[in-house]
Amino acid sequence: MIIVIGSIIAKPEHRDEALRLSLEHVQRSRKEPGCVDHNVSVDCENDMRLVFVEYWEDMPALMKHFALDASQEFVAALSACVSAKPEMKIFDAKELQVS
Repeated sequence: MIIVIGSIIAKPEHRDEALRLSLEHVQRSRKEPGCVDHNVSVDCENDMRLVFVEYWEDMPALMKHFALDASQEFVAALSACVSAKPEMKIFDAKELQVS
């Protein structure tokens, strides 16, 4: 499984727009082949920070997601709403069974 963790810091005057764009993107992404889950949350310590957590079946599914016009349009639109460079980390993970 591929896990993506990312975040943006919204400009105060664009926070609502950043959240709206992000929620639309998350809801659209959840319908894509290979998407296990896709979420956005507001950081409880900094309400200008939006945190994204995504789970993908494999790297090809994630790369298809990144290549979609809708994903690229989301990034372009969101770029106008942020005050700093977005952060993103991608992990290749396997679930561990704990008894």
